[in-house]
Amino acid sequence: MAYEAGALEATLAAAAGGDPLLMAELRQAFVDSVARQVDLLERSRCDGNWIVAAMRLKGLAASFHSDRLRILAERALSAAPGEPTALRDLRAYLAEFSLD
Repeated sequence: MAYEAGALEATLAAAAGGDPLLMAELRQAFVDSVARQVDLLERSRCDGNWIVAAMRLKGLAASFHSDRLRILAERALSAAPGEPTALRDLRAYLAEFSLD
């Protein structure tokens, strides 16, 4: 697995209670949620929408113990709406989940 495997995987495993199917569902729910917020960031044209989507990403990072996503969300929060580097880094984070 190329993406962060530490705390994120441990959180998913603990929540799934050893059930591999449930763990896969939780992992997919995480990926879908992150993808939804990245899509909202990409379509944001004002500070308010950008901030809301970035804060939701930060909340997902906290819920799933993903330090890397937290850092990326904080970078987005300090960036202007549509900031290409912030979006590129978040898309790269998401792409790593499809590599396994």
